Amino acid sequence: MKNKIINFFNSDVDGIGVVEIILILLVLILLVVIFREQITNIINSVFETINEQVDTLNTP
Repeated sequence: MKNKIINFFNSDVDGIGVVEIILILLVLILLVVIFREQITNIINSVFETINEQVDTLNTP
């Protein structure tokens, strides 16, 4: 019984297949396309905050 369980976990499930990787990439691309404006706003906000913080460090 123990050997059957070990063989089950050691069977042909060695990794992620190409189809799964393509599906994951498609979902990620779809999410980026759908939320592109929100992502852009967040990135712009982060860079504005960074620039403001750098400016406060540079002022005497």
